[in-house]
Order: sequence, then C-alpha cells, then structure tokens
Amino acid sequence: MSILTDTAGAHPARPAADGRARGPRDNRAAVVMATVFLVLAAVYMLLPVFWLLVSATKSQGDLVDSFGFWFSGFHLGENLKALFTRQDGVYLHWLLNSLLYAGLGAAVGTLLSSMAGYALAKYTFRGRELVFSVILGGVLLPATALALPLFLMFAKLDATNTFWSVFLPSIVSPFGVYLSRIFAASSVPDEVIEAARIDGAGEMRTFFTIALRLMSPAMVTIFLFQFVVIWNNFLLPLVMLQDERLYPVTLGLFTWQSQVSRDPQLQILTVTGSLVSVVPIVIAFLALQRYWRAGLSAGAVKS
Repeated sequence: MSILTDTAGAHPARPAADGRARGPRDNRAAVVMATVFLVLAAVYMLLPVFWLLVSATKSQGDLVDSFGFWFSGFHLGENLKALFTRQDGVYLHWLLNSLLYAGLGAAVGTLLSSMAGYALAKYTFRGRELVFSVILGGVLLPATALALPLFLMFAKLDATNTFWSVFLPSIVSPFGVYLSRIFAASSVPDEVIEAARIDGAGEMRTFFTIALRLMSPAMVTIFLFQFVVIWNNFLLPLVMLQDERLYPVTLGLFTWQSQVSRDPQLQILTVTGSLVSVVPIVIAFLALQRYWRAGLSAGAVKS
C-alpha cells in the first residue's frame, strides 16, 4: 500500500479504454487541449464584438483608412451624440420600440408558454400527445416560412403597419412550451399539486402560487431566449411595417446602412448604433443569470 501511495500519489493511475494506465501527464494534456479549444472558441465569438467596440470609437475617416482591429483616436462621445440626435432622435425611438417588442413580448410569451407547458405536463386529456407533437412541429418551422402567411393574415384584418403586427406573433414560442412541459414534469411534484387541491386551492391559484415558483429557472431561460429572438428579429418587422417610427432597432439600422452610398456618415452611425443595441442584451443576461444559478443549485441538492 505504501509503495502505491509513494509512486502514484494520492490517486493511482486509472486504465484507459485500451487497457493502458492513464497517468497525470495524459490528464494534463487533455486539460491543456480543452483549455486551448475553449480559448479559441471564446476568441472566435468575441472578435466581432471587439471589432464593433473598436470601430465605434473611430471617426468616419479612420473607420475606412485605419486598421480594423485597433484603436485610432477616440470619438465615441461624438459618435453617440450624432447617433442620438440624427433625424430628431429617431434611433432612441427605435431602441424603445425594440425594448417594448422584446421586453413585453418575452414576458407575455414566457407566461403563455409556462401555462401551456404546465397543462400538457400535469393534465391528462384526449389528444394531449397530438397537441404536443404539433407544437414540436412548430419548433422546426423556420421564421422565414411564416412571414408571408402572417402578413396575409394581418392584411386581411387591416392590422399591418401597427404595433400588434409585430408584437402578437412574437409572443408565440413553441420551444418555450416544449421546455416548460419538460421542466414542469420533473420539477413540480404531483403530490404538491394534490395537497394544494385538498387545501382548497383552485387550479389557477395552484399554478400561480406554487408551480410558477418551482418553474422559475425554466421561465428565466425561456424569457432570455425569447428576448434575444425578438430583439434580433428582422424579417417580420421588414414585412409588416412601413412607418419608420414603428421600426425596431434592427430594421432602423438596416435602413441607415442601405443609405450609406448617399450619406457616408451613416456608416459610423450604424456601427455605433449596433454597439449600443448589444447593451440591453448583455444587461438582461447579467441581471438574470443569478436565477439560473439558484435553480441549478436547488436542483442539485437532494433533500
């Protein structure tokens, strides 16, 4: 026993799949390779953000003439001032529209998805699996395939070029219903629901006072996914809206970029506006990540 401890340290070498012992060197090599891969992946993901940050600090001339991935002067304040004063502050209006579409749409969509997922998980009724299969089919449908039918539907109702033409389709989330059902089935015990019914609680009260609290980690996930999807949505507003005052920030920046050939100054404003548009998403993730951690910790501890 002492020989094994002295030669192999605290943990003896474990045999690999091919029968050979795997020593500390092999483990270190695997850790180094995994670390290198993760660093390269992080660089790949963050490089566009770094370019955006660097480019937003340049003047229009420096944006064209200087090296793209390093600073050349610092004109961020001037760019921000020009961004928020252009066309009587239309960019701020676009930003508020996006916050309304994404924030309110994600909140309502999360609530509807949670209610539908809870019902599919906890109630037994005829055709339940068929309904769930149809919802799964909706997850596979691309947004581009739905844009034209949605436009025709809203055109029949004379509701195109309105707030509702972008908001109402945004609150539907088949993926949210799927995730809610899976989470409700595993995190909301049937015994708790039955105890609430015995105590005289109705179905709505049981859902809002008990089930929603137990499903909060899934709801945060659904909200963030839906928020990002609505915030980055471009095709639906492009099809539905003609009034510039109703544009979200994605469509507004696209219209500026399409006019760069006539007004080159719009190029730096588009870059600066893209940087500003990332900030709400970052804030949302930073503000809600603690709910993820709390949910994971609660699920990891068995009482």
